[in-house]
Amino acid sequence: MANNDNNPFKSIEEKFLERQRQAQASKKSGGSSKLVSFGKKRSKKPQGPAEPKPPADMRKFVKPAIVLTAIFAVLLILLANVYVVKENEYRVVRQFGEIVRIDSDPGVKLKVPFLQSVTMLPKNQMAYNVSEAEITTKDKKRMIIDNYAVWRITDPKLMINNARNVVNAEARMEEYIYSVVRSELGQLDYTSIVNDEDSSRGNLNDKVTERVNELLESGNFGIAVTDVRMKRIDLPPENEQSIYTRMISERESTAQTYLSEGDAEKRRIEAETDREVQELLAEAKKEAEVIRAEGEAEAARIYNQSFSRDPDFYELYRTLESYKKTIGEETMIVIPSDSPYARILSGFTE
Repeated sequence: MANNDNNPFKSIEEKFLERQRQAQASKKSGGSSKLVSFGKKRSKKPQGPAEPKPPADMRKFVKPAIVLTAIFAVLLILLANVYVVKENEYRVVRQFGEIVRIDSDPGVKLKVPFLQSVTMLPKNQMAYNVSEAEITTKDKKRMIIDNYAVWRITDPKLMINNARNVVNAEARMEEYIYSVVRSELGQLDYTSIVNDEDSSRGNLNDKVTERVNELLESGNFGIAVTDVRMKRIDLPPENEQSIYTRMISERESTAQTYLSEGDAEKRRIEAETDREVQELLAEAKKEAEVIRAEGEAEAARIYNQSFSRDPDFYELYRTLESYKKTIGEETMIVIPSDSPYARILSGFTE
């Protein structure tokens, strides 16, 4: 192994460390000497403290900043006070709580900043479920009616002035619907209400709708009911069983009445049918007898015409016909031999 005294890197390391010590000493003393390389050192003229730069003129930036801020504030205010009116809504513009205008045409509108506010009201038709209500029919039967209504706002200003908002308008409409339905159904029997095709009921839904609109119009509420319909008709729970029992007995009684009427109609039809059959048979027999008599008369006439041409042949024919009726296989006839009747049997025809 080589001796450390002859190591070339050791001398370089020592020189490097020495130069570092000199650089640190020059910094402390305020000197300007610098370490340039391992072998050479370059001196530099001492310099005084750096001169301060003159301050920038900030006044020229203030005016553009103010202009930009004002433009931004104006745009922000405009955007905050622009609103869009859709096809299915009204826009109500208020100033200090008072209505100044109502926008119903679709488009982009503008309100006065900080003074006016905008609220929305629906313009399309809306469905409202009326609360269930118990009524008493004309025949003193209680029932629960469940209705729904289709309505819309016709005059937003009247609606706001008299009902304030949509919730209050629906509440007032519900009161009128309940009152009219109770009045109309109280004039009908239970069966007429249940049976939609009953003529005594008529078009109940149209009557209720028309009457409710009259009440709303008289109150200047600015709303109109398009249609009122019954969704469901129920019986009170405490009356269901008794009603069902009475309905069953009524249906059984009605069925028995129909059966009795059917049996009576059956007997009537059978009696009329038997009478018509007897009349037809008697008429047929009468016609048959007439035809038979006419035929026999015609036959007798033909016989008389035929036999009148040869009386002897007619007599012979009558005698032979009598033989057919009186003489059988074991018939015994006792007659004189010279009887004309016996002569033909004996073979004498002259």
